[in-house]
Amino acid sequence: MHDKIIAKKDLDDFVRSMAQTRDVYAPVREKSAMLWKQVDSAENLDFEFANTEFSPKAFLFPQNERLMHFTNSSQDPKGMIMEEEPPKEKEQVLLNIRPCDAKAFCVLDLVFCQDDKTLDVYWKDKRDKTLLMGLACKAPCPTCFCTSLDCGPHHEEGLDVLLVDLGDNLLARPLTEKGQSLVTDLEDASQAAVDQAFEQKKSSEQAITSQVDMSKISQRPVLEEYEHPSWERVFEACINCGTCTFYCPTCHCFDIQDETQDEFGHRVRNWDTCMSWLFTHHTSGHNPRGTKKDRVRQRFMHKFKYMPIKLNGAVGCVGCGRCTQKCPVNIDVRTVVNSMNE
Repeated sequence: MHDKIIAKKDLDDFVRSMAQTRDVYAPVREKSAMLWKQVDSAENLDFEFANTEFSPKAFLFPQNERLMHFTNSSQDPKGMIMEEEPPKEKEQVLLNIRPCDAKAFCVLDLVFCQDDKTLDVYWKDKRDKTLLMGLACKAPCPTCFCTSLDCGPHHEEGLDVLLVDLGDNLLARPLTEKGQSLVTDLEDASQAAVDQAFEQKKSSEQAITSQVDMSKISQRPVLEEYEHPSWERVFEACINCGTCTFYCPTCHCFDIQDETQDEFGHRVRNWDTCMSWLFTHHTSGHNPRGTKKDRVRQRFMHKFKYMPIKLNGAVGCVGCGRCTQKCPVNIDVRTVVNSMNE
């Protein structure tokens, strides 16, 4: 597959062409925030942003998702009739997604599609019908530490196409067959453009100075890490608000509820958070994570200890830094992980 080039002045036609047969979404500036919006042209596209306010996780794992609906009529001899939700009709394109968010989808693939017995059909249907056109980072956020987590400003994993902003032009690097089909009609990039993209990659990676070390976490037995003395300090500032889990691109805990009215009902999957005391509250009244310390420890142990054990080393974090930016009491994930590693 050859790198392609597209002039920004021609980008409008490119986006309009995609939008004819697909739903296209991209980060659009609203006041000081970059929010995901549906677009049908390049008019509102912005290439000078650090990262989006929210991760695009909700496009594949919605905050509220109806899984099925049912009718339970006492007058109907068939009794309860259950019907599945229809699959997604159109493909969707997530344009200018950052590489860290695409990497997060790869982590969630390991969670939702582990094997035939644990295949989440709702996730897989949307995943198969989603094309990811990534935008490489020129100026990473000060809170980014993606290079510590097998990721980076120009990371390609999970993407169908990687776009690199070269000023008046974009270098488009197809990475999959689906990506190749999107850019096949574009001109091949010159060697000078390829070299310019490579130099940008090096400078972007060098701009990330935050690092976390997990070498001892991976070596330490689970119980030893669980009883690590750092937990006596980490939890004190936390207010269990769940902001970190809401913004996180890899958090995936959910609750399923049946909501009914008269004879009609539906089964809904809603995001949940391990920061809530209700998350593990048993009907008996017992709560195995009844204290704030238990809940804070669970969040970090899950991401940096339990998930790597279960998912062949995959860490439940991509270093995007959103949780650090949004935490109302200034808990810094980098500080916590390095403390776990001490």
